[in-house]
Amino acid sequence: MAHIHTQEDLQVLDYLRKHRREHRQNIFQFQDNHITESVKLSLAQRISDMVATTVGSWQFIIFQSIGIIAWIVINSVSNKNLWDPYPFILLNLMLSFQAAYTAPIIMMSQNRLSEIDRKQANSDFEINVKSELEIELLHQKIDMLKEKELLSLAKAIESLSQQIQNYTAKK
Repeated sequence: MAHIHTQEDLQVLDYLRKHRREHRQNIFQFQDNHITESVKLSLAQRISDMVATTVGSWQFIIFQSIGIIAWIVINSVSNKNLWDPYPFILLNLMLSFQAAYTAPIIMMSQNRLSEIDRKQANSDFEINVKSELEIELLHQKIDMLKEKELLSLAKAIESLSQQIQNYTAKK
């Protein structure tokens, strides 16, 4: 069982306790002021999240598939008003533009979410270190209490032994 013996461990624990208190106060302030995470996002971040959410949904895939099928059917069946005859170069160009613009926008959203995940992982790590140090301190305190109790019991036994010896010596 490792005990906290170094001043450095105690300093780390004090820092983590202070950091946790500040973090809790910030959370309570946000809740009190009704400030949400989305309010702090920039316009570009909100747009990238909306695009990622929309493009990454079944609703969008189904809507786009219906649109593509309708485009192909209308341009294949109708002999008049053909705006994009086979091989559907305009459709191909539109889908290429869509892919060219949505991919980086989705990556921006994912990068921001990855940063949030990294911060959460760091916070979790700090909590784990703090918990480990707190548990070690508790073990150390319990061990000290046990030692005091054993010392107290040893003194009581010694006192009782002395009283018994005195009593038997008087007889």
